Amino acid sequence: MTKLIGTGVALITPFDAQGAIDFKALERLVNFQIDQGINYLVVLGTTAESVTLSKQEKDAVLACVLAVNDNRVPLVLGVGGNNTQSVVDQVKQINPDHISAILSVSPMYNKPSQSGLIAHFSAVAQASPVPVLLYNVPGRTASNMLPSTVLKLAAHENIIGIKEASGDLGQALEILRSAPEGFLVISGDDLIALPMTLMGGHGVISVIGQAYPNEFSQMIQAGLNGDITWAKKLHYSLMPIIDMIFEQGNPAGIKALLSKKGLCENSLRLPLVEVDPSLAERIQIFSDQR
Repeated sequence: MTKLIGTGVALITPFDAQGAIDFKALERLVNFQIDQGINYLVVLGTTAESVTLSKQEKDAVLACVLAVNDNRVPLVLGVGGNNTQSVVDQVKQINPDHISAILSVSPMYNKPSQSGLIAHFSAVAQASPVPVLLYNVPGRTASNMLPSTVLKLAAHENIIGIKEASGDLGQALEILRSAPEGFLVISGDDLIALPMTLMGGHGVISVIGQAYPNEFSQMIQAGLNGDITWAKKLHYSLMPIIDMIFEQGNPAGIKALLSKKGLCENSLRLPLVEVDPSLAERIQIFSDQR
């Protein structure tokens, strides 16, 4: 699945001041990503505040992105949850014509065992009409998918890779060391995306890349090409803002930054709230200096 190598962007869902989906802003964001050189888009992932969207709203967001994208870049669709049967039912409804893969997060709150994770993802992969990317993000799910579990799931013909967002570079390297050829190991952490790529990873599904798609895409491509000097320069220039956008949670930080850049309103749905004025000011200063 070489079309998912490079920089993917985890799209936010922009809301207006009243909390409704801002489809004009969503159209603007999609065009901005594509025009600035990202490789693929991830729709309705955790960064999209998907847990606070109704089914009708999710359908509308996907329809909007499909129309605006117009097959210009591959699309990955976020489909996950803590009820395996519900996830299976959702993936069975996917139209595979315009979706390259699904990104499926580990079940949250239930805290399944490693055997439970294998059973869950095997059921999802068996039902899915498109390839499956695993998504390990213990900070959100309260369970960590161990490298040995990932490697067992990698044997499934419909599981093509993992978005690894444990924040543990050693864990990522263990997967990279033993993964079968062609299995995608994609960073889910912007801060360690370049080190993972330089050690054999296949790029990133990025949050900060949504605000700086050109720079971040260049960094990852330089890493893939072995141009370490240029990649390092880009990485270190973006490090401060990467820290800032995650300081008070995602997507509060990235929405604050995107609003400073005039791409959307700084509006979230409860229980998420805007970053505080101090952080907003620091984000503004960084944005103004770029």
